[in-house]
Amino acid sequence: MEKRNSFSSSLGFVLAAAGSAVGLGNIWRFPYLAAKDGGGLFLAIYIILALTFGFTMIVSEISIGRKTKQSALTAYGVLHKPSKWIGVFACIVPFLILPYYSIIGGWVLKYCTVFLTGRCDAAAEDGYFSGFITDFWPPIIFDIIFLLATAFVIYLGVNKGIESLSKVMMPILLVLVLGIAIFSLTVSNKETGRTGLDGLKIYLIPDFSNISFKTLFITGMDAMGQLFYSISVAMGIMVTYGSYFRDDSNLMRSVNQIEIFDTVVAFLAGIMIIPAVIVFLGPEGMNGGPGLMFVALPKVFSAMGWVGSIVGAVFFIMVLLAALTSCMSILETVVASLMDAFGWSRRKATIVETSIALVISIFICLGYNVLYFEFKLPNGSVAQILDIFDYVSNNILMPVVAIGTCILVGWLVKPKTVIDEATKNGEKFGRKWLYIIMIKFIAPVMLVFLLLGALGVFKKITG
Repeated sequence: MEKRNSFSSSLGFVLAAAGSAVGLGNIWRFPYLAAKDGGGLFLAIYIILALTFGFTMIVSEISIGRKTKQSALTAYGVLHKPSKWIGVFACIVPFLILPYYSIIGGWVLKYCTVFLTGRCDAAAEDGYFSGFITDFWPPIIFDIIFLLATAFVIYLGVNKGIESLSKVMMPILLVLVLGIAIFSLTVSNKETGRTGLDGLKIYLIPDFSNISFKTLFITGMDAMGQLFYSISVAMGIMVTYGSYFRDDSNLMRSVNQIEIFDTVVAFLAGIMIIPAVIVFLGPEGMNGGPGLMFVALPKVFSAMGWVGSIVGAVFFIMVLLAALTSCMSILETVVASLMDAFGWSRRKATIVETSIALVISIFICLGYNVLYFEFKLPNGSVAQILDIFDYVSNNILMPVVAIGTCILVGWLVKPKTVIDEATKNGEKFGRKWLYIIMIKFIAPVMLVFLLLGALGVFKKITG
C-alpha cells in the first residue's frame, strides 16, 4: 500500500475542497433554481441551510476523514464497524456520478471549442445542442478527452496533481466568475429597455406574491437538494479530502473558508446568468431548466453581438475549470477507496476506475441516440439513461448516506467524537450547540423529507 499523502498546507486543502464544491451544480443548477423559486426567497433559505445543515455535514465528513486517515469506503467502518455500509454507499455515489459527469464535462469542452473558434451564432441556433448530444461520435470523443484529462491529474497524485492544479485553477476561476458577474450587470437591451440591474432585482428580491406552504416546501426541498451539489457532501469526497488534511492544521477555519468560497461562487453564478438571460430572453428565458447553460445562454451571447463571442468563450472556459476540479474530486474518491480497501497502487486504481467509467459513459452517451428511451421516475420527471444515473446517485443514495452519517455521529459515536477531532489543536468550535442539535435531530428529519420527496411521496403537495 502506498504511503498516504497529505495536502501541504491548509490553503491547498481549502482550494481543493472548494474546487470540488464549485462545480456544474453551482454554475447552472443554482441560478436555474433561484429563478424558479422566487429569487431572493430561495437565496435566503439556501444561505440559512448552508450555515446550518451544510456546516454540519462538512465538519462531520472532514473530521471523519482526518480522524481515520481513510477514504470514504473504509473510514466509516474504522470509526464504527457496523456502519461500514455507509462507506460502501458513499463510494457507490461517485462511482455512478463519474461517468455522466464526464459526459457533461465533454459537452462544456465542446462549447469551449465552438466559442473559441468564433462560432457563437451556430451554438445559438435552435436544435444545436440536441443535435450534438444525439449525434454518435462527437459526444463520445469529447467525453473521452475530458475523462482522460481528469484521470491524468489524479494519476499525478494529491500534491503534484490535485493540490498543484487547484492552486492555479481556483484563483483563475474566481476572477472569471467575478468578471462575468460584473459584466452581466452592465448589459442592456435597447429594444425592450431591460437592463442587467432589472435582472438583478428579480434575482435578489423575494417574490411573495404567490407565497404558500406549498411554495415554501418546494423551495426548501430545492435548496436542500442544491446543497448536496454545492458542498460535495454525502458522496465521500469530503471524507477522502479530510483524510489528506494535516493533523496540525486548523480544521474549523478551513471549513468556514470552504463555506464562504462556495456560497460566494454560487451567489455570483446567479449574477452571471440571471440578469443577462432576463435582459435578452425575458423572464421566460429562465424556464430552460437544466438546459439553461447549453440552450439559453448561447442565445444570450449571440444577442450581445461580437462581444458575446468573447464573453461566451470566457464563460465556458470558466465552467470547464469548475467541471474539471469537481470531476477530479469524484475520481479521487473512488481511486483512494480502491487504494485503501485493496492496497492497490494509485496507478492501478486510476487506470481501472477510469476504464470502467469510460465504458459506462459511452453507454450513457448512446442513451441519446441508439439506446434512447423514456422512463418515468418516482418523482414524476421523465428520464433517459443519464437522468436515471443522476436520480439514483443524487436523489436516493446521497440522502441515505447523509442520514447514515447523522445517525452515526449523532447517536452511535456521539457528536463529541467530531467536536474533539475538529478542536484537537485548541481551536474554537463555533456553532457547537447548533451542530449538536442539527446532527442529532434536525438534519436527519430534513433528509428523510428530502428522500421521501425524491421517492414521489409528496407529489400531491408539490403538484
